[in-house]
Amino acid sequence: MKIVAAVAISISATCLSTLATPALAQADFPSRPVRIIVPFPPGGSTDPMARLVAQKLSERWNGVSVVVDNRPGGNTIIGTSIVAKAAPDGYTMGYCGPSFFSTATLIPNIPFNAVTDFVGVTAIVRSHVVLVVHPSVPAKTLRELIALAKSKPGELSFGTSGIGTSTHLYAELFMQLTGTKLLHVPYKGSGPVTVDLLAGRVNMSFQISITQIPNINAGKLRPLAVSGDKRLKALPDVPTFAEAGLSNFGLEGWNALCAPKGTPLDARTKVANTWAEIVKSPDIEALMEKQGMDALATSPDETTRRIKASVEEYGKVIRNANIVWKP
Repeated sequence: MKIVAAVAISISATCLSTLATPALAQADFPSRPVRIIVPFPPGGSTDPMARLVAQKLSERWNGVSVVVDNRPGGNTIIGTSIVAKAAPDGYTMGYCGPSFFSTATLIPNIPFNAVTDFVGVTAIVRSHVVLVVHPSVPAKTLRELIALAKSKPGELSFGTSGIGTSTHLYAELFMQLTGTKLLHVPYKGSGPVTVDLLAGRVNMSFQISITQIPNINAGKLRPLAVSGDKRLKALPDVPTFAEAGLSNFGLEGWNALCAPKGTPLDARTKVANTWAEIVKSPDIEALMEKQGMDALATSPDETTRRIKASVEEYGKVIRNANIVWKP
C-alpha cells in the first residue's frame, strides 16, 4: 500500500508540475529584451504603430525593453525571413500585415511559408482604405466614377505603392467587381503616389486613410468611399463602399504580431493579454479614431486563423487579376 501511495503521490506531483509549467513560464516572460521585426524602413506608415506597440508593452512590463528592429528590403521578405528563422522563444516577433498576406502568393520561391512557418500572437490594428480622386476628375460620387470609367476604358489612371501592394489589390478588386478597366501606374512607395496624385498626374488612388486625411481635409483630394462596415470618425461625411453602392468590397487591411512556429503559447498569450489591456485605455482609442483606424486585440489562435484567411483572401485577388511580380 505504501508503494502504491508513493506512486500515486509521484504521479500527482508530476501532473501538477506539468500543468504549472506554462503558468510559470508565462509569469516569467519577458525576462529580457523583446524584439519586434518591422520589414519596412523607419518613418513609413507602419513604423509609428509598431513603435507605439513596443512602447506600451514595455511600460506594462515594468520597463522590460521592447525594441523595434527595422529590416526593410525584398518586398518585406528580408525582415520576414529573419522572423521565420528566429528562435521560437517569444523574444522575436514580426509585425505583419497586407504585404505579408500578399507576398505568399505574389512572389514565387520565397524562403518561408506564410501559413505554416508562423503562428499568430495578436491582432494590433485595422486600417481603412479611402478612394480619392484629383479634383479635376468630374465624378463626385462612386457611382459617377464607375460610370465614367466604363465610358473611358483604360483611360482613368490609378497610382499605387507598387505591384502587389494593398493599394494595388484594392484597385484590382474594384475593377473585378465593377467591370471597369483602369490604367495602373505603380510607384515605389506611397509618398511618390501622393505627389503625383496632388499634381493631377494620376487621376485616382486607393490609399490608406491615415496618409490622406490631411489632404482630404484641405480640399486637395476628393474622397468617394472608405472601406469597412461603418464610416470613419475622422471622415464622417465619406460613405462606406457599401453605402456608396458597392457591396462586398474590400480586403481586410489589418496588422498583427506574429512569431516563428513553435513559439510557446503561454508567451504569445502574455503578449496578447497585455495588448488587450492596453487598447482599453481611452487615449489609445482616441488616437486610433483620429488616424482613421480601429484598435484590435485577438487571442493567438484567432490571430493565426485570421492570418491564414487573409493569405487566402489576398491570394484570390492576385490570381484572378493574373498579377505577375516584377522585381
